[in-house]
Amino acid sequence: MQTQDNNQNTKTGREEKTDRLKKIELIKQMGINPYADKYDRKHTIADCLSLEIDSDVKTAGRIVLSRNMGKMGFCQIIDHSGKIQLVFKSGEIDSEEYKKFFKITDIGDFVGVEGKRYKTQKGEESILVKNFTFLSKALRPLPEKWHGLKDVETKYRKRYLDLISNRETFDRFKFKSDFIWEIRKFYKENGFDEIQTPVLSNSASGALAKPFKTHYNALDLDVYLRIAPEIFLKEAIIGGFDKIFEVARVFRNEGMDASHLQEFDMIEHYCAYWDFHDNMDFTEKMLTTVISKLKKDLKIKTYNRDEELIEVDLSLPWKKVSFRELLISDCGIDIDQYKSVEDLRKVIIEKNIKIDDIEKLGRGNLIDSLYKKVSRPKLINPTFLTNHPLDLSPLARQNNQNNLIVDRFQLVINGWEIVNAYSELIDPVDQKERFEKQMQAKEAGDEEAMSKDDDYVEAMEYGMPPISGWGMGIERIVALLTEQKNLRDVVLFPLLKPKEEK
Repeated sequence: MQTQDNNQNTKTGREEKTDRLKKIELIKQMGINPYADKYDRKHTIADCLSLEIDSDVKTAGRIVLSRNMGKMGFCQIIDHSGKIQLVFKSGEIDSEEYKKFFKITDIGDFVGVEGKRYKTQKGEESILVKNFTFLSKALRPLPEKWHGLKDVETKYRKRYLDLISNRETFDRFKFKSDFIWEIRKFYKENGFDEIQTPVLSNSASGALAKPFKTHYNALDLDVYLRIAPEIFLKEAIIGGFDKIFEVARVFRNEGMDASHLQEFDMIEHYCAYWDFHDNMDFTEKMLTTVISKLKKDLKIKTYNRDEELIEVDLSLPWKKVSFRELLISDCGIDIDQYKSVEDLRKVIIEKNIKIDDIEKLGRGNLIDSLYKKVSRPKLINPTFLTNHPLDLSPLARQNNQNNLIVDRFQLVINGWEIVNAYSELIDPVDQKERFEKQMQAKEAGDEEAMSKDDDYVEAMEYGMPPISGWGMGIERIVALLTEQKNLRDVVLFPLLKPKEEK
């Protein structure tokens, strides 16, 4: 990528930086500010490429390639919309300006150019430069390979270099931004209001997860980073909202792997007077609409857990399967026959199914761990998993026909849980009892059991309409749609341990 006359690629980083600092002094001596305050750009690079040949253009970008051949020189610049070649011809640009450009510029610098849309004899789309404006000097060279960074840790630590060097990376995060925008647009078109809820709270409620704890100095109070916005969103429904959603950053102090992050984005929505069947229909409609708009096809390629590229068909209708029947099929355990955690734990051990921390888990989380071990990896095409056990869903509404299960579904695609939703529990007495059971599990060692939330129970006592709630991890669906094996590849700046200084 870094082709330049002075063969600067062979220099060390320190020598390169020293040379560029000297160029800054040279630029100042020429009466040029090496760090301009603005530039009146008329066209993006994409705009330039859409114009007719010989059209006047005025654009700007970062230099990623430079080659001076004496009487003719070439550069390539990039911006957020694409890349284009700059052609410098003696006679088309003042000869002193020509020399100045190649004397003061380096790979990584920003320049503004004016000229004509042009196509070379080889057919390369270009701009024939008439004059240029120096905008900003880069003190460090960019990665040497045009095809981008290879070291994964460097990509995560210095994502800005990954974005510059790998157009695929840039497009992936642009897709993520577009996806969230289209989801917001779909909600608005369907009568939902977007609201915001607190990140810090007195109780870690809303999901089965271990929270992060921090200290609030002004109040001299230990508080939790939210594991979900659920409780506050439902309190907003109590207050009179009918259809609401939030794009929320949440925090769960759990293990890290390719499909789990401790800090991630999720979307939650709640709708008064819906049940979980309404939410399943809405999920199909929303996701197929948005994905069709962005991907143009509901058959996508993605990687499975064995890192094999496979096809996933998102076309409707999506399969629906009972939680209990799925476990019976996959491991021969009927969870309805084992009412106590001790009995369930015993049969799992007898079948030689290995589950981490099996002695610490309450019945709900033990069932969930069993499902994740024997069933979830097999679910490739979109599948609604329904009829979850009561123990696993402390905030969901009990089923009218079977008091051992709740009215809940999860959407699973390629072994990843993409959506979790249910008909909400609106009985405050029942809710209080379930919180008590969760506290018993927590005291017995289950760190992911839900904390009691007396304030929420009090809010419920003022009355709630029937509600169905829904949550989706943004990173998981985006990773699925962009062929990524690891969720950190769809997080712009993932947290890493500080690098030790040598």
